[in-house]
Amino acid sequence: MNFKLEDASDKSLIALRSKVRRQANRETLKVVYSSAINTSISLGVVVLLWVFALWALDVTPYIGKGPLEVFNWMFIEEDAAENQTLVWTALGQTLYDATIGFAFGLFFATLVSAIFTMSKSLEQALMPIAMLLRSVPLIAMAPILILIFGREQATVAVMGAIVVLFPALVNIVFGLRSASSAMVDVATVYGANKLAALRYVAFPSSLPSFFAAVKISVPGAITGALLVEWLATGTGIGYGIISAVGRAKTNEVWAYVVVITVVSILLYNLVELLEGYVLKRFAPQLWKAR
Repeated sequence: MNFKLEDASDKSLIALRSKVRRQANRETLKVVYSSAINTSISLGVVVLLWVFALWALDVTPYIGKGPLEVFNWMFIEEDAAENQTLVWTALGQTLYDATIGFAFGLFFATLVSAIFTMSKSLEQALMPIAMLLRSVPLIAMAPILILIFGREQATVAVMGAIVVLFPALVNIVFGLRSASSAMVDVATVYGANKLAALRYVAFPSSLPSFFAAVKISVPGAITGALLVEWLATGTGIGYGIISAVGRAKTNEVWAYVVVITVVSILLYNLVELLEGYVLKRFAPQLWKAR
């Protein structure tokens, strides 16, 4: 009799787990579907604005290229294969440069935010300096950075990190300070020091602000990569646009702009999809509050 009860209990547990798994899969597919719809809408709006701007501003066809002209240049014309290779190679380099700047900038933003959260006096002393440094145009700092670090990947990392660091820093600090004081007090009562309270209380509550920083940092990192390619490395889409403009190859210019715009939109929506997954798994109360 006991064996039958245990067997029935095991079957019920297996059935419950299977039901939960199916429900989780359905919710995941729903989120992916919603993200795909949002991405399609974003791309559609960009195309409509593109066509409308060319029409409203009455841009000459020699300079202004529409979606069909760019598509033909990349996929239909006789030398389309060479054009694709040119664009994809430049895109790969730009994404590589943007990834370096994004990683360094977000790492230091998170590290400095944690230090500021544990020391209010240090934040009050250094945050104005950080904001003052941010107010200096990067294009004005570029010659000095190039003289110090050269024209290699070190400059890519530094300039990309500068673009990403400060917006991410403000968002993450705000998120870390949004933790409930009652929860911090409970952690302190149970013997948690500042670092433990930061890890187990502040960081989980700061996830929405952290992902807001990431979503700001993704296009920022791409912008920084384009800038450093133009000013320093002479590679990637940043240099390709300037080179194509100098050679009056407007189709190539528009192809670069379109590709990097589409990639930026896709990456933004990918981060939003990742945000939903992380919040749902590690901070469900924040997920439900969205």
